[in-house]
Amino acid sequence: MFTGIIEETGTVQGKKRGANFSALTISGDLIFGDLKIGDSVAVSGVCLTVSGLAGKTFTADVMHETLARSAIGSLKTGSKVNLERAMPADGRFGGHIVSGHVDGTGTIAEVKTDGNAVLYKIKAPGHVMRYIVEKGSVAVDGISLTVTETAQGWFVVSVIPHTSKVTALAGKPAGGEVNLECDIIGKYVEKFMSHELMEKPESGITMEFLTKFGYTGG
Repeated sequence: MFTGIIEETGTVQGKKRGANFSALTISGDLIFGDLKIGDSVAVSGVCLTVSGLAGKTFTADVMHETLARSAIGSLKTGSKVNLERAMPADGRFGGHIVSGHVDGTGTIAEVKTDGNAVLYKIKAPGHVMRYIVEKGSVAVDGISLTVTETAQGWFVVSVIPHTSKVTALAGKPAGGEVNLECDIIGKYVEKFMSHELMEKPESGITMEFLTKFGYTGG
């Protein structure tokens, strides 16, 4: 589990690509203090397992499912990535619950300044937008951010100067692709509600009833 509080940015030093898999070699600094083979590292929001270590570089394998659901396949040598180690049991929880299992990708539609902050308008597919709520949390390239505005097919997040400085997001212009992970709590609530409604229809609250009054969950 991760928190979405990025520890540092790293650099892709090498990439091997097979038919349905990839292997990345990434360099950094801060995360290597206690990093071990087998540890989990969120790489721009994607949970990867360290399979090799050499100095201040690590190697991680990327499976087919991850390539299909995330933007990690577009990384190349020299790409900057956000890095966060898995949260320790005694760690401070500064962001929100982030699993590192990306729900899909989005496209940065617009970047503009708002005082000392930067606003990112991000277009996202419907299966992601269903869990995006105003003032809720979303992980964008692994960064825990708060949604400031949402509409059909897009949402906006506000990025403070510190986050811009310590993450790779500032290097992504309009048109750039980002990994998106929705707040996992909403997904669990939807799942439990769906089962409850199917198992206890006598309550009078049915899926048809909820749909009629605006519920769009599955």
